[in-house]
Amino acid sequence: MHQLRTPHVVVVMGVAGTGKTTIGPLLAARLGVPYAEGDDFHPAANIAKMSAGTPLTDDDRWPWLDAIGAWAHERAGLGGVVSSSALKRAYRDRLRAAAPGLVFVHLTGSRELIEDRMSQRQGHFMPTALLDSQFATLQPLQPDEAGVAVDVAGSPEEITERAVQALKALPEATR
Repeated sequence: MHQLRTPHVVVVMGVAGTGKTTIGPLLAARLGVPYAEGDDFHPAANIAKMSAGTPLTDDDRWPWLDAIGAWAHERAGLGGVVSSSALKRAYRDRLRAAAPGLVFVHLTGSRELIEDRMSQRQGHFMPTALLDSQFATLQPLQPDEAGVAVDVAGSPEEITERAVQALKALPEATR
């Protein structure tokens, strides 16, 4: 299995339960770059709110997005993969402002599949009760945003391979 090299930082995005934490490290390995877990950038107060079933506000998210953006900025030209829900265009714009050249891999799937996966995972702070608010907030990638949508049906390896192939298919200036 060969690696696809990229000098870009790739943000693996999507609603909770799409597999960002599973696919992110696999994709980073395929790309030959480091992986950063987006949840690790959350301040403790955000995790406490989400654990209690309270959706985050934009004011809660700005410092988190800024921390992810700072990591991505440090990796500019070197490459990296980081997970972040990045549900709104404004969030992705903020990340791009910190680190121009970001490429997004939007993990997509049916609500039923994602809820089923969320109900099976252990030890994660995000309850399935917040899934509706995640879908309500989601603004899919727009045509002017560098990125690809990848369906999360199948095994992690299949999803990762689809992501690699989709990234390869992006115009050279984007990847």
